[in-house]
Amino acid sequence: MAELQVQIVTPAGIVYNHRASRVIVRSTDGELGILPGHTPIIVPLTINGVRIERISTNAEDLIAVNGGIMEMRDNVCSIIADSAERARDIDIERAFAAKQRAEEQLRKADSVHNQKQQKRAEISLRKAINRISVSKHNQ
Repeated sequence: MAELQVQIVTPAGIVYNHRASRVIVRSTDGELGILPGHTPIIVPLTINGVRIERISTNAEDLIAVNGGIMEMRDNVCSIIADSAERARDIDIERAFAAKQRAEEQLRKADSVHNQKQQKRAEISLRKAINRISVSKHNQ
């Protein structure tokens, strides 16, 4: 069976390193499925979950990735992310608290028409929602 190696790395270190039969990511141009033998490619990633179909457990892993880049070459799919968390490692209460904080920051930024603060709050909100969404996969 054809396989690829999937590695997800953040500034804090290696988050994920397993063999897989398929990886699905969301790039800035849309969703992208990666199979063994895929043409070499480098794409920027958005804040979203990365779905990985593992070979060893015949299961799907979901990783919350908060932006970064993905490179596919020689059956190695490398993702370098700003931050990433496996579904099983997400503290759901902390994620909901972050979502509430981001929503409050967004309301404040909107009320004073501060576009810079508004953009930061929108990114924080997307990250929190991504973590919440990915954590549900583990339940």
